[in-house]
Amino acid sequence: QEQLVESGGGLVQPGGSLRLSCAASGFNLDGYSMGWFRQAPGKEREGVSCISRTEGITNYLNSVKGRFTISRDNDKNTLYLQMNSLKPEDTAVYYCVRDCVVLGGTLYRGPADYWGQGTQVTVSA
Repeated sequence: QEQLVESGGGLVQPGGSLRLSCAASGFNLDGYSMGWFRQAPGKEREGVSCISRTEGITNYLNSVKGRFTISRDNDKNTLYLQMNSLKPEDTAVYYCVRDCVVLGGTLYRGPADYWGQGTQVTVSA
């Protein structure tokens, strides 16, 4: 049974850091591009970052470039998102997603997408 389980969310002050993890089971991470999406209350879901299947090419939402870093450990079948210099506008539920694509600089879910249950990130003083 395929499963993605996110962890690492929580409450952090502005300027702080969090590291999200996404443990995959039931399929091999190295067979897919992987990404992180987020959805804030009252806002549309947006793609945050995507890492390609083989070359490890990364793409980011403009507002998180230079602050967030996506990585994958295929041996551990786990995806990560290191988030630094967090801002209140980063507050959202963050979802780990199997299969993402980048079109015209925008991140989208891919045709073989599968989603985790999400983890809440709240940035507040």
